Amino acid sequence: MFGHGYSCTRIWVVIPVAIKRRKLGNPLALAVMVLLTERPMHPYEIAQTLRSRGKDTSLKINYGSLYTVVQNLEKHGFVEVAEVQRQGNRPERTLYGITDAGREEATEWLSDLLSVPAREFPIFEAALSLMAAIHPDEVARLLTERLKVLEVQAASARGGLTKLYETLPRIFLVESEYQLHMVEAQAEWVRSFLSELRSGELDGIKEWRSFHETGEVPPEFEELEARHFDKE
Repeated sequence: MFGHGYSCTRIWVVIPVAIKRRKLGNPLALAVMVLLTERPMHPYEIAQTLRSRGKDTSLKINYGSLYTVVQNLEKHGFVEVAEVQRQGNRPERTLYGITDAGREEATEWLSDLLSVPAREFPIFEAALSLMAAIHPDEVARLLTERLKVLEVQAASARGGLTKLYETLPRIFLVESEYQLHMVEAQAEWVRSFLSELRSGELDGIKEWRSFHETGEVPPEFEELEARHFDKE
């Protein structure tokens, strides 16, 4: 009962769109192809360049997985060996370059990601869908802690962006702007929800409290669930 997400199933509207199924689904593969449109690189250089440009805040990057991604891109014909470098007694370094097929794949994939909203599953949303298993007063305390962290994160990110604007064109900072706005939006929502939770204005909070005080699911919620399943 308290794990049922009525709002999620009713609010999220899925609009059918034609999205090509990708041979590789790891966003790191897309980042590699985009980077290789600049020049051929070896995997370690790719990782270092992505990190130096701050892409590790948006992508999970480690050398082991990156090397596997490059191998898979080569397997599917999206990248190819451009050069094998030898310097003295050092190990050989294989430089990879993007192919025409890789350029086309990167462009189509990025276009889909920019134009079509995808249904994602943030872990905070999952927690909200199950939070009724905890007493509302405890949820209020936990969300208050979260709000404090979000406010610190937002202030730090805002300050960092202000400094970066002085040295970098905005085009290189758009993902950081987006991250900041998402943090601020979440903080605003949590702040508003907390206000309703603390004041007792939240619809259903009476039954929520009753569940934790009596250990029994309120009849009102049982009726809601029964009606919901009758419609399915």
